[in-house]
Amino acid sequence: MRHAKSDWDDPRQSDHARPLNPRGRSSAQSMGDWLRSQNIAPDVALVSDACRTQETFARLALPETELLLKPGLYLAGAAQMMDVLQCAGRRATVLMLGHNPGIAELAERLVAQPPKHPRFFDYPTCATLVVDFDVSDWSEVSFGRGVPVAFVIPRDVMTA
Repeated sequence: MRHAKSDWDDPRQSDHARPLNPRGRSSAQSMGDWLRSQNIAPDVALVSDACRTQETFARLALPETELLLKPGLYLAGAAQMMDVLQCAGRRATVLMLGHNPGIAELAERLVAQPPKHPRFFDYPTCATLVVDFDVSDWSEVSFGRGVPVAFVIPRDVMTA
């Protein structure tokens, strides 16, 4: 998952400290609603330590999900993200929450075939890819082996 839309109102604020804007807060809440409606319950969330990724996770409202802040995910590339993912152990379901362009590149490289969604390759804010891997431990995950289960963006799941 890419973090939700961030706030750019304060030009003095560091990139790392930027919170979500109102649209981002709403998008993250809607994405959490969607995850729960699909019975997708991550055991652990590997989350960049940036303010906007932490706020996105908080607004997903997944109380049974263990939060692990991973400073190495901040602006990481796909290879670095894969290293973090492969350390998730035997947990059944993992949520990784990061930043573009790395999270988009990771999503593209994880799957054998991309999902048929017009926004997959530009991976907008709060875009979420659900991927299935035939492995018993996350250390066995490799690029190009995942099967996409779902790909959604906030506009797909938000109710009026």
